[in-house]
Amino acid sequence: MFFLSLLIRNITVVNGNGRDEQVDVWMKDGKIAQIAPQLDIHDVEQLDGSGKFLLPGFIDMHIHGSAQMDTMDASDEGLHTMAQSLLKEGTTSFLATTMTQSYDNIERAIENVAQFQPQPDEAEVLGIHIEGPFVSKQRAGAQPLEYIVELNLDIWTKWQQLSGHKIKQITLAPEEPNGMAAVQSISASGVIVSIGHSDATFEQMQQAAQLGATQGTHLYNQMRPFHHRDPGVVGGVLLLDAIKAELIVDFIHMHEGAVEMAYRLKGADGLILITDAMRAKGMPYGAYDLGGQTVHVTEAGAHLSNGSLAGSILKMDQAVRNMHHITNCTLEELVKMSSFNAAEQLKLGNKGQLIQGFDADAVILDEQLKLHQTIKAGKVLYDANSSGQ
Repeated sequence: MFFLSLLIRNITVVNGNGRDEQVDVWMKDGKIAQIAPQLDIHDVEQLDGSGKFLLPGFIDMHIHGSAQMDTMDASDEGLHTMAQSLLKEGTTSFLATTMTQSYDNIERAIENVAQFQPQPDEAEVLGIHIEGPFVSKQRAGAQPLEYIVELNLDIWTKWQQLSGHKIKQITLAPEEPNGMAAVQSISASGVIVSIGHSDATFEQMQQAAQLGATQGTHLYNQMRPFHHRDPGVVGGVLLLDAIKAELIVDFIHMHEGAVEMAYRLKGADGLILITDAMRAKGMPYGAYDLGGQTVHVTEAGAHLSNGSLAGSILKMDQAVRNMHHITNCTLEELVKMSSFNAAEQLKLGNKGQLIQGFDADAVILDEQLKLHQTIKAGKVLYDANSSGQ
C-alpha cells in the first residue's frame, strides 16, 4: 500500500507518559518515522501544528454503529460507511460490536467482519466485540430477552473459527451457567473477557477476575449496582485492580458525579472511553432500528419504548472533552483513556503511542480539545477546517 509522507511542524506531541513540546513529526509509509525539533526534511506535505496538540488516534472498543449502519446489518458497504464516518470524531481504530440476537444473525455479522477488506481512507476494524447473547436476563437492557441464552463454549469456538480469530472481546455474565468456565477458557485464549449485563455478586466478580476477566462493560449500566452490604458488579469493577472499566461519558448513561467517582477510584490507568454508539450517531433525531427493536433518538439520548437506554449517539471527541470537563484530567491521562489503555488491552504493539516505528494514527486538537484533523496511516483523512467536511 502506498502512503504519502507527511511532516507536521511545531506541534506538541502528547503520549500517556509525557509530552514533547514544539517538535516536528515526520510520518512516512504509514508509520512515525521521526519526532524531533526542526527536522530538515523537504519535498513532503507539510502541516503547521503551532499551538496545537498531537495525540494518538482514538480507539473505540465498543461501538455498534454509526451513519445509519450497524454491525448486525452484516453489510460490507455499511461497514465501509461506518469506518469512514468515525474519522470525523477522531476514531482511527475500533471493534465492530455485535449484540444479542439469533445465532444465525450473529454469525452473519461475524462472517461479514471476517471478510471485510478496509480501504486506505477508513478507520481500521481491529476485530469484533461480541456483546451477548451470554448475558443475564435480569440485566438485559436493550439486549432482546428472547435471544439471551446460556453460555455454550462449542458455539463460542465455532464463532471464533468463523471470524478467522478476529473476535477480540466478549461481554458476558460470569454468574450464569457455564460462565466461570467460559471466563477461564476464553481469557486463556487471549480474548478480553468483559463483565457486563451481569447480576454477579462482588464475590463472583472476584472469582471472575481471578479466572482472567480484565474489563467491565459500560460501567454502572445494566450491572448489579453498588450497595454497602452487596457491592455487586459496580463495586467489583471499581475496586478490582485487574478490571479496567469502559465509560460512556455522555452524561446520559451516568451522572457527572459517577464519572468523577470512577476517575478517582480507578485513575486514568483503569478507564477506557467508549461510545457504545448505534446507527443513529451522526443522524437526525427520529426512530431507528437496533436488533429488531425500535429506538427513539432525541436530545435525551437513545431509548427503547419502555425507557431503557439503547446505546448512544456519542462521538469520541465529545467523550474526550466531557471527561476533561468533569475531571480536569491532564492530556496525558486523556491519551490513556482514549487510546493507550485500549491498545494495551488488545495487545497492540503498534498503536496507542506516538513514537518512532508505531502506526501514524493521530488526532490534532486545539487547547479547547476541538478536533481539527484526523490522521490515519500518515495521511490526513479528516480536516475540520476544509470546506465540504
